[in-house]
Amino acid sequence: MPQGFASQGENKVCRLVKSLYGLKQAPRQCNTKLSEALVRFGFVQSYDPSLYVKKTTEGVTLVLVYVDDMLITGDSLKLIEETKVTLQQAFKMKNLGELRFFLGIEFARSNKGILMYQRKYTLELLSELGLEATKSAGTPIDYNLKLTSKQFGDHVKTMKPGDNPPTDQRAYQRLIGKLLYLTMTRPDITFSVQTLSQFLQDPKKSHMEAALRVVRYVKNQPVLGILLSSSLEEKISAYCDADLAACPQTRRSVTGYFVKLGDSLVSWK
Repeated sequence: MPQGFASQGENKVCRLVKSLYGLKQAPRQCNTKLSEALVRFGFVQSYDPSLYVKKTTEGVTLVLVYVDDMLITGDSLKLIEETKVTLQQAFKMKNLGELRFFLGIEFARSNKGILMYQRKYTLELLSELGLEATKSAGTPIDYNLKLTSKQFGDHVKTMKPGDNPPTDQRAYQRLIGKLLYLTMTRPDITFSVQTLSQFLQDPKKSHMEAALRVVRYVKNQPVLGILLSSSLEEKISAYCDADLAACPQTRRSVTGYFVKLGDSLVSWK
């Protein structure tokens, strides 16, 4: 019996009830309860299940939820503070203040706008791969490099057996996954990473070497990111380009584009 339990002559034991936080159903139950509360407070769940929007005559308030982390923003400081107070009355919460770090993305503010970058994430990737002391690359990929799949190479038979052996598939897939997340703030490596992601099934040595070159390239400027401009301009501009029959395997054209809202880059491929 635990110390302090007063028994009244009966043979009783205490049964530990496992907390909700430790159950398999905890994430779903927590999200359901939070979602019900936000809807009750006037928020509407958007097309993205983790994003809630509340529109009033005073302005717009946005709440972004990821597991037990929450990001609150909007165009009115008054509405943001009211949302914080309302949620703190319903849940036990901790206010971490101004946004500086969220899901591996760092934020820095200036009079020019908000800079989104992934310096910490990049340095951790370099450390994991043991490339901190290696020489950096000037470009993310060699323009003259023509990467092909294993099936294409077996069909054409342009190389001798053993010249370009297979590499560790799981290690390659893990590296490409990390680089794909890095493209959230690094449009300059988007083409290279998307090209390398075509060879996840049977990666070869040349594919892994090209992927490591991308890592050595981001080592040049790990703080490089996207600036969300403070300019009030709302003009939408889009640019695109295509390289005719550039794919060595399918002879299809390779296209790319990016879209800007004012001076801020909002979409690219």
